[in-house]
Amino acid sequence: HVVRAILQKLRAATKAVLDLRGTAGKTRLAALGVAGERAAEAHLKANGLRVLARNWRNPADEREEIDLVCEDPAGPGDGAPVLVVVEVKARVAGARVGGYHAVDKRKKAALRRACAAYMRRLRPPPAHVRFDVVEVVHGADPGRDAAMKAMRLDPRIASVRDGRQVWHYRDVPLFADRSSHRHGWHG
Repeated sequence: HVVRAILQKLRAATKAVLDLRGTAGKTRLAALGVAGERAAEAHLKANGLRVLARNWRNPADEREEIDLVCEDPAGPGDGAPVLVVVEVKARVAGARVGGYHAVDKRKKAALRRACAAYMRRLRPPPAHVRFDVVEVVHGADPGRDAAMKAMRLDPRIASVRDGRQVWHYRDVPLFADRSSHRHGWHG
């Protein structure tokens, strides 16, 4: 009985991934990405962050993009807010690679370049910078959603928004000098 249920979920997840191929799939995939960014933004706002920019692109290289740039007023205690660079990764339930793990070495290098370009435009530079990843899971099993709520996870870390699971990974290593996110930008 349990094995049959698992196989049905696996087949549904595989079908969802295969449906994303092709021209219609690219449109659907883009729509999932936009919906994921909206869910991520709602989650961040509910947790006190203020959105400063959406889909910011480096004018010198349009391939370099930051999904969300936010300000977290709850800084490290010195009264200065934290500039938060957010990468949003939307996935369908059952995806082979989760959103957090999709932010690999290559993606981090591109994000470092985009962050450096963004920071060069700020006067004065922020005192504190951090990098967060928000993973949004579309089509997650309602039973898992209920279990997630029952675990009473810290809502700053995980939430269910419009039928999507939202996982917020704070202070993910991005910068070569880890102290740079605590004592200002040195890029």
